[in-house]
Amino acid sequence: MIKDLIKKEVARQKKSLSLIPSENYASKAVMAAVGSELMNKYAEGYPHKRYYNGNSIVDHVEDEARRLALKAFKLNPKEWAANVQSHSGSPANLAVYTGTLQMGDKILAMSLSEGGHLTHGSPVSLTSKLFQFKHYGVKEDGYLDYDAIMATAKEFQPKLIVCGFTAYPRTVDFKKFREIADAVGARLMADVSHIAGLIVGGAHPSPFPYADIVTFTTHKTLRGPRGAIIIARAELIDAINKALFPGMQGGPHLHTIAGIGVALEEALKPSFKAYAKQIVKNAKALAGELKKLGYTIVSGGTDNHLMLVDLRPQGITGGDAANLLEKHGLVVNKNTIPHDPAKPWNPNGIRLGTPAATTRGMKEKDMIKLAHKIHEVLTKKK
Repeated sequence: MIKDLIKKEVARQKKSLSLIPSENYASKAVMAAVGSELMNKYAEGYPHKRYYNGNSIVDHVEDEARRLALKAFKLNPKEWAANVQSHSGSPANLAVYTGTLQMGDKILAMSLSEGGHLTHGSPVSLTSKLFQFKHYGVKEDGYLDYDAIMATAKEFQPKLIVCGFTAYPRTVDFKKFREIADAVGARLMADVSHIAGLIVGGAHPSPFPYADIVTFTTHKTLRGPRGAIIIARAELIDAINKALFPGMQGGPHLHTIAGIGVALEEALKPSFKAYAKQIVKNAKALAGELKKLGYTIVSGGTDNHLMLVDLRPQGITGGDAANLLEKHGLVVNKNTIPHDPAKPWNPNGIRLGTPAATTRGMKEKDMIKLAHKIHEVLTKKK
């Protein structure tokens, strides 16, 4: 039964096109690593200091994945260290919070409704129950207001500032965030889950050396398996490691760590730089053509891999639009837009992204056609 369902899902993915910014198509090499015999091995602890025997080989697998993570971001291993054990982005962020802060400490992060993530202190997230959060958002034009963030930070006096987003289409100025953090004596954490691949590929500025800690998932623009990496200044990594294991997790998923290593090897090839740059070119082309067709693009366009489309002028909700598009083989996600008066389960926008389409070899000319297909579907509304 499960085998048949997997075949059906493979067929669905081949017949449809994912335009969800957080989805991508992993390579056969990555999938082979994730499906390897490494999943048979238990390895609680960290390399060369395990609670189980039989880890002489997998220790080197994890060591190599950590080495590649630092190499991908051009970091000195004497100054920075990586943890590749987090099962996903949410526990990675929570490990940073619990490893570097005291319960109840103050954190400044972006509001979920304006582009942040659940783990950035959303009321429905455990993070908001363990720490005091205050949120910043975007201006009416859809851009971050760094002066307002500075003012909020000075008033709130957080111990940690998080700059990271799931639905912000513009370039992040990490240097300005560093200046804000320094002004209030806070540490700076960058959650670059969405743009990690763009950073490695040179298509977005790097958070290093401005951030003290950087977290990211490995399955979005980085095109790896579903996992996460934490990179921190060397003096912080021990506390973060202990917060993750034994604080939150048991044994690491070695098969996933191997897949992450393969993805990082692929990301270090020259072809990946071309891929990352093409993602951005495609996103700009798609957003630009949709704008010509009369759609309202939040902030007027995009600098990265994603865009938010305000569908109120079209008289259709984000949920209805997503359902219509899926019937025609285009998979998107409904999404709130900044200052959205609608509820999250039925918002006024959709979020579109180009990582997966770019993996399938699409270029700007394909994005033009895609924009017209989207317009055709949403205009007919059936």
